Amino acid sequence: MRWMRAAGRGLLVLAVVLSGYVAFGARAGETGTGGRGPLTLATAGDLTSYLGPLLRGWNRTHPGEKVTLVELPDSADETYAQMTTDLRGGDRGRFDVLNIDVNWTAEFAAAGWIRPLPGDRFPLRSFLRPVVRTARYDGRLYAVPYVTNAGLLLYRKDVLAKAGVPPPRTWAELERDARTIAPRYGLDGYAGQFLPYEGLTVNAAEAVYSAGGTILGDEGARVTVDSDAAREGIGFLARGLREGWIPKAALTYKEEESKEAFRDGRLLFLRNWPYAYAAASARGSKVAGRVGAVPLPGPDGPGKSVLGGSNLAVNTHARHPDSAARLIAYLTSERVQRQVLTRGALPPVRAALYDDPDLIARFPYLPTLRAAVMSAEPRPTSPHYDQVSLVVQAVVHDALTGRQTPSAAVRRLARELDAVAGR
Repeated sequence: MRWMRAAGRGLLVLAVVLSGYVAFGARAGETGTGGRGPLTLATAGDLTSYLGPLLRGWNRTHPGEKVTLVELPDSADETYAQMTTDLRGGDRGRFDVLNIDVNWTAEFAAAGWIRPLPGDRFPLRSFLRPVVRTARYDGRLYAVPYVTNAGLLLYRKDVLAKAGVPPPRTWAELERDARTIAPRYGLDGYAGQFLPYEGLTVNAAEAVYSAGGTILGDEGARVTVDSDAAREGIGFLARGLREGWIPKAALTYKEEESKEAFRDGRLLFLRNWPYAYAAASARGSKVAGRVGAVPLPGPDGPGKSVLGGSNLAVNTHARHPDSAARLIAYLTSERVQRQVLTRGALPPVRAALYDDPDLIARFPYLPTLRAAVMSAEPRPTSPHYDQVSLVVQAVVHDALTGRQTPSAAVRRLARELDAVAGR
């Protein structure tokens, strides 16, 4: 998916133009911001193998600032565990630049693990507006948006055409088609990512948001989940598993497993990130040329996606923060952002790329994706986000497996989130 306390010291300032992108130097007299040299970049597993070539381009032109890529597991939970273990160790640690889940920015900033960045030195107005909010905490910029993401509903165009129905816009239409059309073609109905990991938090949040609810407010200080909307959203998913139009196998799915199920021709509908559309449309896919994408449905019309993606941040104890900022500027330049999409099938943060006719011809879901990103909502914001997510995963999984009713699960979720918030 993908696929999350005292502020760090030092600001990276003094913008200069270098090789067609904005770079940064250290302000004279500041401590902990000087120097250029080699770097390490830590990221979750690169599922499309695009990042290595991008970094080789940097290394060829910056021989004194070479970047070593450290790929952590592709599971968000495991990546989070390894990054935070390293950051809690103090001193410098292994990682200079961190490619972090958008929902980790607040926690990492509050813990003092990443340093604030000067917002007026980055071309933030060139980015899609919602993504910039994910890089701020307590009124300051602590990271730079790198890729964005929003969940889409992938569907089999050929099957729906034969059935004579349009792609679903509402939960009722999705449920009807998953229950009645899918079995006629030997398919399972609908799946998302329902294994208890970060992906389940995303799917649960999208269901709650689509029904008009929320989970937390006031940056995690207020618990708002005990609502009819939350019961409706979680109840929709639980009903699908109970009635069988969501297959039991979906309880074991992460992004990759669900993508492969769709790519192998086993599903009529799939909630996933846009990279799954690219994979399902590629050569070797059993459904290539027969895939469509629309916004996620909701109770009465299009629903809400969780705003996904990742931000680039600089470790407070980075060896060469000047080089770190220059690397971030390179990776967020328009030229490289174009390659993030064309090589990695990852949604760029540069708004202009979504209006490029050549890119739209190659990635026809871009207009749908832009609309989904612009209306997307972040996961619950909290300086204790890891604990919040673990609670959501455990409680919602119990509802999906029938161990608790959706109503009981929502009440329990409210109690346990109150405990996380220290209330």
